Amino acid sequence: MYDRILLIKTGALGDVLRTTSILPGLKALEGVGSIVWLTSPQAEPLVREHPLVDEVRIWDGDPEGVGFYVANLGSTGSEWILSLDDELGPCRLATRLQAYSGSRLSGAYEDESGELAYTDDVEAWFGMGLLSRCGKPEADKRKRANELTHGQIFAEMLGIEDSKPSLVLSEPLVEEAREGLGGTGVLIGLNTGAGGRWPSKGLSVERSVELAGLLHAALGTGVRFVVLGGVLEADRNRRMLELLSAEEGLVVLDGGTDNGLLEFAAQVACCDVLVSSDSLALHMGVALERPVVAFFAPTSGAEVDLFGRGRSIRSTSSDYCSYRPDADNSSITPERLCTAVLELLNE
Repeated sequence: MYDRILLIKTGALGDVLRTTSILPGLKALEGVGSIVWLTSPQAEPLVREHPLVDEVRIWDGDPEGVGFYVANLGSTGSEWILSLDDELGPCRLATRLQAYSGSRLSGAYEDESGELAYTDDVEAWFGMGLLSRCGKPEADKRKRANELTHGQIFAEMLGIEDSKPSLVLSEPLVEEAREGLGGTGVLIGLNTGAGGRWPSKGLSVERSVELAGLLHAALGTGVRFVVLGGVLEADRNRRMLELLSAEEGLVVLDGGTDNGLLEFAAQVACCDVLVSSDSLALHMGVALERPVVAFFAPTSGAEVDLFGRGRSIRSTSSDYCSYRPDADNSSITPERLCTAVLELLNE
């Protein structure tokens, strides 16, 4: 069918990782040759070793640097370009590549007037996003009403079988993380921060500490906790560690906030249960087939498939899935999260 599929997906990191779910379906299409993934330098480690990606190209997304990549990525054979970002740089690149090669294009592009648009065959996804043809209020309404997972939406759009995201980690890397988190007993990862863009995705330090206390009371000395996060969570995680360390008998480890991408993933791989906001760690946990308790307030829990290995705890407030940074997440209580963790451990 196609000599090559060119997949343009550069960000965000969690979105890049969950997009790996379409690779088995694409590779299974009759006659498909190679799959080339164009991504950002930051996301490249997430797809570098994937067995279904034949080649990874790196691009910083600069719209002014499109010309170089058109010359180097242009195909003379039958090609399908999947343009899955909604930023100017990737959209412009997709447009120029399609014009250069005459390839099939599915996804977002830059039209003749310089506006960003998308092809009809991806309406199911882009119609719920920033580029929606029906305007933001209707797009948000569709987002809230949607009950299909990200993988299901993309499989239906692209005419492929639904599959699971995956992340390849080397055994030495995981073993190194395991040694760094040494000890005995159940290891529960607490990735409850939210970075800077969506504060209401996260759980407060106080509720995170309360959750750990509830789990410690239920599980006793057979449980350890590791506090996880990235550079944007450094201060809040430091406060969290101080409060947890003051809890009598509670064993808490500092996962650090300056880990490399795959080193962070290796820590996630070591967790018996991961409690996470809607963030990169969540998608890592899913891709690594770890039991996950994920909580959602401003974003959609329906889109994230836990594949029977987790619990999705959703806000019961009226502004759930509103994509507001100040959405009410007060219904994401330590008690609800604790119950979900204990259920997973019992299973």
